Amino acid sequence: MVCGQTLVRNGKTAAGKQRYRCLNCGASRSGQRPDVSRRAELEAFLGWLLGTSGQSSLTMFGTARSFRRRTAWCWNIAPRIPVTGEVHDQIQVDGIFVGSWCCLIAVAGDYVLGRQWCDTEKKAAWAALLQRFPAPRVVITDGGSGIAAALSECWSETAVQRCLVHVQRNVRTYLTSRPRTDAGKALLRLGRALTRIKAPAEAAAWLAGLNDWHQEHGHLVKARTYRTATAMAPGWVRANQTWWYTHDRLRKAYRLLERLGQAGTLFTYLQAEYTGLDIASTTNRIEGGTNAQLRLILRAHRGMSEDHQKRAIEWYLYLHSDQPRPPAKLIENRHYKPGRTNASTTTEPEPGPEIYSTGLSPDEGLWHRAGWAGRS
Repeated sequence: MVCGQTLVRNGKTAAGKQRYRCLNCGASRSGQRPDVSRRAELEAFLGWLLGTSGQSSLTMFGTARSFRRRTAWCWNIAPRIPVTGEVHDQIQVDGIFVGSWCCLIAVAGDYVLGRQWCDTEKKAAWAALLQRFPAPRVVITDGGSGIAAALSECWSETAVQRCLVHVQRNVRTYLTSRPRTDAGKALLRLGRALTRIKAPAEAAAWLAGLNDWHQEHGHLVKARTYRTATAMAPGWVRANQTWWYTHDRLRKAYRLLERLGQAGTLFTYLQAEYTGLDIASTTNRIEGGTNAQLRLILRAHRGMSEDHQKRAIEWYLYLHSDQPRPPAKLIENRHYKPGRTNASTTTEPEPGPEIYSTGLSPDEGLWHRAGWAGRS
């Protein structure tokens, strides 16, 4: 206005439009406020993007096409989760794949700490995510590729707790849910008992049970089959391979449990130094919480482009971080008024001889003949 002060609401006009008045100079005006319109459009956009309703339900914008036209600029806002520097007792990390991209997520309690886009769960991507936060006391992970190397490099003093649910799944993948041998059935029972262990004494009994299994069935883990004229090799054996483990899948299941037991990453949550911290034994906070909600959003809005799917995930993670700024505070002029890009100048090529044409040419024997061909 005249004095440059902020206007306040001052009733409405006879046509129903909002009237604004300056408390300093008394000047008034009515009409649209672009900042209020942008804020309303962004709120409606996020309500649709993070919900399960269709665009046609947003009657305040008219048709679904009108909604898409008015909120198209909202896709330009890329929210970023701020780093607070707070030291946490435990952090859970996991990834979710979206098309050809993978989003690595770090969660502490009920809040999202950060995210990192990458093509695969490799060491460099995990390191880029972990380096943003101070090392916690315990990190809970599913043991995916690259995470072990990144943890040893970035959080070398942090204790690791392997997700017991993922360990169970891996064991069941190797043995199937109905193994035929007694050794497989006994090992599967040990795997299923992992999530029921609540005390250090039960953990010690479980490790003793794994050792007893090896004493009884350990010879099956070492058994080999050699290629002979009569021995038929499995499909996964290479052509030049002369021998293979007879019970390969049973061996893999046992070696997984043995390796994690020796590394001490199965029962970190039961160690005395973490008593009272309520350390989790699974990554269910991400799997059943964050990732499940992200999949629900993507399923409700299936058909979105890959870039729009990524933006939906970024908004959900940002709004579920610790004390995020209001979405309207992230709006900038460049989001709804993008700068003009210089159009590339193209020059027309010099006209040359005609190579291809639709006309008739006597050189090709294509012309209108007079009279009856073959008659003089």
